[in-house]
Amino acid sequence: MRLRGWRCGWTLLGALLGAPALAAPTVLKVVAQEGTEPKFIPAGIGRVVGLCVDLYRAIERVDPGLQFVGDQTWLPLLRAHFELISHQHDALCAVLRTDERTRDYVFLEPPLFQLRYQLIARAGDPAVIRGWDDVRQLGADGVLLTNSGYTTPIMLERIGGLRIDASASTPADNLHKLASGRGRFFLHRAPGIQGFIDRAGLAGKVKILPAVMATTNVYMALGTHVDPAVRLRVQRAIEQLDKAGELRRMLKKWD
Repeated sequence: MRLRGWRCGWTLLGALLGAPALAAPTVLKVVAQEGTEPKFIPAGIGRVVGLCVDLYRAIERVDPGLQFVGDQTWLPLLRAHFELISHQHDALCAVLRTDERTRDYVFLEPPLFQLRYQLIARAGDPAVIRGWDDVRQLGADGVLLTNSGYTTPIMLERIGGLRIDASASTPADNLHKLASGRGRFFLHRAPGIQGFIDRAGLAGKVKILPAVMATTNVYMALGTHVDPAVRLRVQRAIEQLDKAGELRRMLKKWD
């Protein structure tokens, strides 16, 4: 009986040693980008929520072999872009595609979301804005606040004939500049503008003008160093989420 017990034990041990190990997940390093609400929103000490956090978790549910790590760690936006270019991180969520960036990143289709740009004004501002011509007609009284290092100054320069102040480095800085009268309008992207205003403590002091001044598609961007097979897995997960309507639901959640 004792010999049989030893034999059973060795048989079990051999089976365990010979069993294939579960494959480790493929890890994609990311960061939470500062000043990009509603993509990433501070939600207390050590906690980040937002549109992109939801997207990363959704991709992981579609493909459990993928894991995004780092979305609870903040990094300035420009630094986040630099670290993707230099292959210190692997992906950026909801990025505007430009000619310059296509040389440094791989953009995945389909687009994740379509963002809209609207103007924020002080609560008592009587201006009626239906389009860019209305802003141009204000002349020196129509200064537009935007952020240095973002793509919006380039977009506004291309539109032409506008007075632009791109000296602030964060959206929060520009919102407070607007409230204090150092600019007529602040161009910011939706969804999530009202929540951004509320968290800045400026509800009732500024307002969102209804006209949509521009729209743009944003994409998942991966570093050029990421394995093409991994890129394909991420793309297929995004395609499934798009077809199932999950991307639209996420966008609506944070509007």
